[in-house]
Amino acid sequence: MKGYVILISVVAALGGLLFGFDTAVISGTINFIQPYFGLSEAGLGWTVSSLLFGCIAGVFLAGKAGDHYGRKKVLMVAALLFFISAVGSASAHSLVFFLVARILGGLAVGVASILSPMYIAELAPAKYRGTLVSLNQLAIVIGILVAFFSNYLLVDTGVNNWRWMLLVMAAPAVLLFFSLFLVPESPRWLVARGRNDDALNVLVKTSGKEFAAAELKEIEETLKNQEESTFSDLLAPKIKPLLFIGIILAVFQQITGINTIMYYAPKIFANVGQSNDSALFQTILIGGTNLIFTLVAMVLIDRLGRKLLIIIGSTGMMLMLAGLSALYFTNQTSGVLVLVFILGYIAFFAASLGPALWVVAAELFPNRLRSKGMSIAIVSLWIACTVVTIVFPVMLEKLSGGITFLIFALICLANLLYVLKYVPETKGKTLEELEKQFAK
Repeated sequence: MKGYVILISVVAALGGLLFGFDTAVISGTINFIQPYFGLSEAGLGWTVSSLLFGCIAGVFLAGKAGDHYGRKKVLMVAALLFFISAVGSASAHSLVFFLVARILGGLAVGVASILSPMYIAELAPAKYRGTLVSLNQLAIVIGILVAFFSNYLLVDTGVNNWRWMLLVMAAPAVLLFFSLFLVPESPRWLVARGRNDDALNVLVKTSGKEFAAAELKEIEETLKNQEESTFSDLLAPKIKPLLFIGIILAVFQQITGINTIMYYAPKIFANVGQSNDSALFQTILIGGTNLIFTLVAMVLIDRLGRKLLIIIGSTGMMLMLAGLSALYFTNQTSGVLVLVFILGYIAFFAASLGPALWVVAAELFPNRLRSKGMSIAIVSLWIACTVVTIVFPVMLEKLSGGITFLIFALICLANLLYVLKYVPETKGKTLEELEKQFAK
């Protein structure tokens, strides 16, 4: 029974793997596509961020489509879009064609970023929900690591090396599509559609016979007499504070600088004198650190709680970025300390804010508003990610690394103070218990 829940979560988390791969694979190509398409620093920022514009649209589409057609079917569509994007971007000979293919991939990333954790949260027993939703973040970082590793292996394949780097994504896209035939629909979505018997069958398999009936009743109670939700319902007095927490935490996850490292690590290392091969190898170390400390988060998130992890992580991220900034200010960037501080930053992020944001976002909102609330929060995340991705190359060129990373360190401090004051703890409670708690 527990194994069945893990199987469901792993299949859903394949969407996260593709999310991670598609967002990170571009990092290995930037030193090749920049001269190929004749891009300036600003043009490179816009090209790298093209996927993120698709993400924003994908999140909005996912919320509505996921409510109407079900989480599972929409994830299957996302798998097809991942495949089309991989083949299209790898075969592009014009910048416009390349951008269109990346935007289609962004649509898929946007869908996966909201529906994969939501689907897992709605199927997982409360006791293991934090760990199982964190599987999505684990899959994201595995996707990032696979992207970094495949980029490194393919760097010497000739002038078309960047095409092979992008094409690799087609394989996991096919795997996700066919794996989704093995898993059920979300029981909470089934109840919302009046399919209570189907929902009970799913709950028996995921929670056991002794708990299934009671859990079904609890879901029915929270959905009883509730009209079809609208986005304006998120502004109700008891929901609006939760919406603000979701938005602000999602924005902080991005503006603390994570994707400046994930997207531009080879460029950062090249700027301090590393060769392309060496820079790509060091991104593998980043991906490996990301993976190891995401596993640490999965062990701790249901024990220590979401809030404490974020507090510890934000403090560590701030210190690592401050140290990196100091290296730039003192012209000590030629040594190994640049890598040490970057790996330290990645470790603290992966053990805290990385997975915790997805867990908290899936837990904050009541059943009937979950898809819409998560849509707004995750759209905010992708908007913030887009802005940071566009401006980072220009910041690095115009402000210097010292000032740039100091700004990110101060943002980590602001995140720490916000979490201490406003973010609630959500561990160990069913989604229905949390709904009642937040409704008080």
